Amino acid sequence: MMSNIVELSFAETIAADIQQSYHAIDLEKIARTTLTVMTDKLPNVNFRYFAKLDSYWYKPKLLDIYIVDTNEGRRLNLQSRHKDYATNVLSYPSDLPADVLPLLDEMHLGELVLCHEVVCQEAISQHKQFDHHLTHLVVHGILHLLGFDHEISEQDADEMEQFEIEILAKLGINNPYLAQD
Repeated sequence: MMSNIVELSFAETIAADIQQSYHAIDLEKIARTTLTVMTDKLPNVNFRYFAKLDSYWYKPKLLDIYIVDTNEGRRLNLQSRHKDYATNVLSYPSDLPADVLPLLDEMHLGELVLCHEVVCQEAISQHKQFDHHLTHLVVHGILHLLGFDHEISEQDADEMEQFEIEILAKLGINNPYLAQD
């Protein structure tokens, strides 16, 4: 079992009770399950952002998760994707050179930025439990940090969706792409 560290931080505008709701979710378990499933797929899948995996893949992983409000989510989405709205999750891969990764004690995956209000609104509109929707977005974000991208092609989108469904099933969450009653 891989050892992973999830560092959770919050924008100053995120209230203490909301912060507690994130601390109550086992983010390390979500990361561990995602990375275990994806490790089992090696060498048959390509982690686009990580070359020469053999020399560092089995090190502990570090994932930063930052929870923001709508204003900061919108600003970050505009800055990094040139889209003027707050989105549910933004992924910022570590971008460390492959020759540096073997020298580190931990493998830095990167950072996920989650917009709390958007996550809540989507969970409500999609008739999903908040923690299930958040789990899906964290899995989705980790896959982005590994180099998977559903915006490249329909085949890439299908592959990423199948990984998400498999990982979420291991976490006891039903396929999020099926219509909810």
